[in-house]
Amino acid sequence: MMNTVVRKRVRLIAFYLPQFYPIPENDEWWGKDFTEWTNVKKAQPLFKGHYQPRVPADLGYYSLLDPGVREAQADLAKEYGVYAFCYYHYWFSGKRLLERPFNEVLRSGRPDFPFCLCWANGSWGGAWQGDRDRILIEQRYSKDDHKNHFYALLEAFNDERYITIDGKKVFVVHLPADLPDTRVFSELWQELALKSGLRGFYFVGVLQNNTWQHPEQYGFDAFIVNPISLIGRFDLSTYPASMYNKLRGKHVQHMDIKRFTLPFKVNYGFFTKCLDFFGKIGPGEYPCVIPNWDNTPRCGRHGYVLHDSTPELFRKHLKRAIERVSHREIEHRLVFIKSWNEWGEGNYLEPDERFGRGYLKAMKEDGSGI
Repeated sequence: MMNTVVRKRVRLIAFYLPQFYPIPENDEWWGKDFTEWTNVKKAQPLFKGHYQPRVPADLGYYSLLDPGVREAQADLAKEYGVYAFCYYHYWFSGKRLLERPFNEVLRSGRPDFPFCLCWANGSWGGAWQGDRDRILIEQRYSKDDHKNHFYALLEAFNDERYITIDGKKVFVVHLPADLPDTRVFSELWQELALKSGLRGFYFVGVLQNNTWQHPEQYGFDAFIVNPISLIGRFDLSTYPASMYNKLRGKHVQHMDIKRFTLPFKVNYGFFTKCLDFFGKIGPGEYPCVIPNWDNTPRCGRHGYVLHDSTPELFRKHLKRAIERVSHREIEHRLVFIKSWNEWGEGNYLEPDERFGRGYLKAMKEDGSGI
């Protein structure tokens, strides 16, 4: 087990999905009263041993319009070692979606729990139903829109709960490569921050199966690699022969992908070890760990599954990630967790009927160590 002093100085930041209440747009696109729970409830096992459906335990099928639920989530997070939530934020040329829970957190001052924002800047499409060419709402970029975006969030940046690194506000961009020019965005926001009395931004990009060796070239400070982006691109040729042989036969099953007779499956324990295979991360990277992944409730047989995840395997995965940042200055000892509550993708820390609070307890044991 890790040294207690080190553990207390690691900040665990969990991504947080707001799609747990109806909005008119989702009613139009997916049916009346659609929420994340719609797909979760109807999920079915697609192969022997497939853990579906997943049923929430302590918090039930909650609505994020209930302030009591938001308080209970923060209480659980505090108790088990999460330092902050990173709320997904949706902005489309001035139009915001799923913004109400965070706006209520901001204006009420509750829960009293640290946070930052992640701009989920991808266009919304029909991939959930296998229609990848269908565009529901398109993301467009302009310098004027970047300016409007900044001022729309200034109240949040001025909130005392908003987390910082080196005194700068942490702002995560989910798809930085989609920005036509990352420097136009980052330099403008830095300028506007200083004019507004802030010390600036600490920009973190979430990379999808690619690497920025020097994030400062793009006007960013750091990056994390989305581990989920690696599942469907499992290139066995990048691994040594001994690892390749183990993986090919035992840990990956890609059964008749053309007809989607089964989803793409990878063993969780082996996959998380592979994430760490290439050794130490660079100074501009933070680890991102995953408790599990199974997006078949959303995508059916088109989905990807990390199977056989357990709290103990997650504890080991998290422990390795913490060790990779334990040598850093205190301010930069961060580990991101994907995610707190992405139930439709089987990717959550919240209690469920099978494991209870098992993942939370594992995190407390080898996480930030309250």
